[in-house]
Amino acid sequence: MRGNHEWTVRDEDGVKRELRVIKEAGLFRFQSKRADEERWTYFDNKKTKPPSADVEGLIDVLERKYQRKRAPYSDLLLAKKMLSDLPR
Repeated sequence: MRGNHEWTVRDEDGVKRELRVIKEAGLFRFQSKRADEERWTYFDNKKTKPPSADVEGLIDVLERKYQRKRAPYSDLLLAKKMLSDLPR
């Protein structure tokens, strides 16, 4: 599906962490799960904000997908705006 993005990163301690981002109603909903955890952690952008590193990862994914015409430019702009709105 066009609004779904998934990738895997390694945390500082070497444990793999899977990230999923779903675009719903013009907003990105982040989910993450470490390999040593059973449950997913949800970031809904209202109560809990995703870490800035995860948003930067989404921007990287969207830039690559946009170059291959698999993601719209508006999604890339939305992710960049989301990063600028996060507290540092």
